[in-house]
Amino acid sequence: MPDPNEELLQPHAFWMRAALDQARQAFEEGEVPIGVVIVHNDRIIGAAGNQREQLHDPTAHAEMIAITQAAESLGSWRLLDCTLYATLEPCPMCAGAIVQARIPTVVYGTADEKAGACHTLYQITNDSRLNHRATVLGGVLREECRDLLREFFAIQRSLGKK
Repeated sequence: MPDPNEELLQPHAFWMRAALDQARQAFEEGEVPIGVVIVHNDRIIGAAGNQREQLHDPTAHAEMIAITQAAESLGSWRLLDCTLYATLEPCPMCAGAIVQARIPTVVYGTADEKAGACHTLYQITNDSRLNHRATVLGGVLREECRDLLREFFAIQRSLGKK
């Protein structure tokens, strides 16, 4: 049975594939395969995969790195007229950074049952108590994003890693 939201999700698939490329690169580097691209005027201005293991930095999530790149590209911390594409629903830290950066639109692939902060556990990006909010759309290329994470963690478990 086709997804009733297919028409809504389809225009975002191109950019989500670019985010998946970042996630695959992170996978190859031994990082949890989460990828992000930030798009402004039909151009990627920030792109990253997770780098927590490489940098020994708990804040080196793909979103945080891509936001820093995008701000540098625009010469402003206000990322107005941008869309952030993430393969996994952003966590509380990243959702907070999205709000602080004034990113108006977030599109993610698969929900994060353990730390999702846009829809699943928290709704930071749409909290009316905060000054700014983002429109959030989830489920773009959901299966591809989810399957990449599952494959990574299956390999980690087979190697006896946590």
